[in-house]
Amino acid sequence: MASNPVMDRIKAEVEGHPVVLFMKGTVQFPMCGFSSRASQALKAAGAQIHSVNVLEDPEIRANLPRYSDWPTFPQLFINGELIGGCDITVELFESGELARMVTEAQKPA
Repeated sequence: MASNPVMDRIKAEVEGHPVVLFMKGTVQFPMCGFSSRASQALKAAGAQIHSVNVLEDPEIRANLPRYSDWPTFPQLFINGELIGGCDITVELFESGELARMVTEAQKPA
């Protein structure tokens, strides 16, 4: 299969940071309620969030659902693995699981 530069970029983002949130807008200025709630839950869980604004990167916005097999935004990846969208992120936060996952992911090697 030919290498796809957009898929390679997504993979590099996902694998290059312990906590990656593909979202509409930025953590400081979310452009949708779901992205806002997901980033707030992550911040409250102590995450150092690396965010990718899909509104500024139409190629990533178009290809991420194929990469992750998840249709909507935001999309949270921890340690290279898709965790899910806003609802799952908030549920994990409320159960205390998100903080544990984030702490684990951000441990110095």
